[in-house]
Amino acid sequence: MLPPDPLHPLWHTPLGVHRFAQAEAVNPVLVRVFQTLRITEAGGPSAQPAPPFYASRDDLLQRIQLPEWEQLIRFLVDRVRETVVLANQGAWPEAKPGLQLALRGIWFQIANQGSHHDVHTHGNCSWSGVYCLQVDPPEQRRAHPVLGASNGVTRFYGPHFNRLGGAAMDFGNAYLQNAHLDMAPVPGQLVVFPSWLAHQAMPYHGQLDRVIVSFNVSIHAAGGTDQLHAYSHV
Repeated sequence: MLPPDPLHPLWHTPLGVHRFAQAEAVNPVLVRVFQTLRITEAGGPSAQPAPPFYASRDDLLQRIQLPEWEQLIRFLVDRVRETVVLANQGAWPEAKPGLQLALRGIWFQIANQGSHHDVHTHGNCSWSGVYCLQVDPPEQRRAHPVLGASNGVTRFYGPHFNRLGGAAMDFGNAYLQNAHLDMAPVPGQLVVFPSWLAHQAMPYHGQLDRVIVSFNVSIHAAGGTDQLHAYSHV
């Protein structure tokens, strides 16, 4: 039952934004690793020049064994857990069980020369994330003569976005008209978002490659069930 308030802003969309304190030391190492993997998986040095867009397989958790990678994974897991707990305040039973976080896939993407990743959502998980390792400095990135400030940003589309086509727009529904959010790529920044949220990587062109890590996560009760009512008596 809703409280007796005059206005109820329903169905918010939670978004977690975090910074990795060790990014300056860790990111350059992982960028070199990813650049090497791209060359290797694309057929070796003879396959140059490298494609303007490359996405690895999503099994990096098993394939990379480096202290820097382990540092990043710990950061990602901790910050996802923090975001999920904050987003679900009031939704879980008071005596909520211990939670298990399962990485359903983690991969890197390298983009340049105007390449992009079209609008999509992620399945088989409840949360996803994107962590930026490398991109042009902010002023240089925004100065692109064609792409401008949207150069390389991650654009998130609000749940009502697909309802706006052909809809009447006036002062009464001005709250609907800011239908997307652009998150600028910042090395060391992690954005955690609900997997159902439509998003895209906007075209990027720069002197440095845009290098990111993306991942999917599901959250489960330690007892092996995902039914909230099963814990209402705990």
